[in-house]
Amino acid sequence: MELLDGMLQKDKDEFKRISNRLLSNCFICKGNQVSRSDYYFVLKYREKFHDFLDILGYRLEINEEYGVIQLTNPQNYNHLNLKLYESIILLILRILYDEKKRELSAVNEVIVNLGDIQDKYLSLKIRDKMIDKTTMRNAISLFRRFQLIETLDKDLANEASRLLIYDSILLAVRVEDIRQTYEKLEQYRKGNAANEETDTDEVD
Repeated sequence: MELLDGMLQKDKDEFKRISNRLLSNCFICKGNQVSRSDYYFVLKYREKFHDFLDILGYRLEINEEYGVIQLTNPQNYNHLNLKLYESIILLILRILYDEKKRELSAVNEVIVNLGDIQDKYLSLKIRDKMIDKTTMRNAISLFRRFQLIETLDKDLANEASRLLIYDSILLAVRVEDIRQTYEKLEQYRKGNAANEETDTDEVD
């Protein structure tokens, strides 16, 4: 591949691995200790990544303020469809992120627990019972895959189990998406969206 001419073989291998990671996971976060080196590798070769991904029809977006690299698709291909409860949990994570940031303005890491999610869900008055454990576990696993959160405790059946919310949540759920999700929640309250699916056009 001429694009990689002049790179060491080790860097070529890293370029291919990280490109595939972006295509699979959409986000790379500097705040993630595991992927931090990947973040800086993309910064080092940002032009090569940009050119390569552009050929595939993707756009590489680098937000150094948040320390987040995001892959988007201007043609709206390969967007992830979320079930309604996944959308609700994603919205709640964004709300909790904002609340924690305001509460602790100097905090670098936003950590919540599963009980916080359930409490916020009940306060929204969607239903009078908590999100079932299977739905919660599946949603958490999905968002972890996309580097929106990280689990800090293994037992996802325990309400005290903690989650680290990455700054990537700001790009996955933008302000206008929150408003749209509230509209979806209102529809659900009225009983018109029990089996509805919605998509978040920032999660490719």
